[in-house]
Amino acid sequence: MTPVALVPGLALLAILWGVPLDRWLPGFPVHMLRHMGLVAIVAPLLVLGLPGLARRIALQPLIAAALEFAIVWAWHLPAAHGFGRMIPAGFVLEQTSFLAVGLLVWAGCLHGGPPLAGAGGLLLTSMHMTLLGALLILAPRDLYATVCGTVPDIGAQQIGGMLMLAIGTPIYLLGGLLLASRALSEER
Repeated sequence: MTPVALVPGLALLAILWGVPLDRWLPGFPVHMLRHMGLVAIVAPLLVLGLPGLARRIALQPLIAAALEFAIVWAWHLPAAHGFGRMIPAGFVLEQTSFLAVGLLVWAGCLHGGPPLAGAGGLLLTSMHMTLLGALLILAPRDLYATVCGTVPDIGAQQIGGMLMLAIGTPIYLLGGLLLASRALSEER
């Protein structure tokens, strides 16, 4: 199973970073699709595909989850988002940091402590992703148009928030529940 996870992880990483998705999707949703693809799909596949490396970089699960929370929320502040969306160097830094913290949270939760601690890290991550997605959906205006110099598009922001909810929330929740189940079965 281990090498099997590596191939789709690397393939999706190549698509997210190499294919000009902006040609088919509007700006904010494709930006969010890249974010969620990196932290919630590519990162766990790479961690599963490279378990030796994952064990070496694994932090305590709650520390990894807190670090991931800080990075994700910081990049969603308007000025940082504008830097990541409008400036090529900012985009590279943003995307690299999303992949890095995604790897840290999944490595930490899968290899950095007992399964119950990992479950806690993934469930907390699911909660903050849900909150951020809901804030993007429920915001009364486009939070990023001014800083990005684009026409306000609350609909695109709402689609981005829905992508966050549809991708991140269930993946982190499922991972947390599987680890909680593993912890409970180990106790028996």
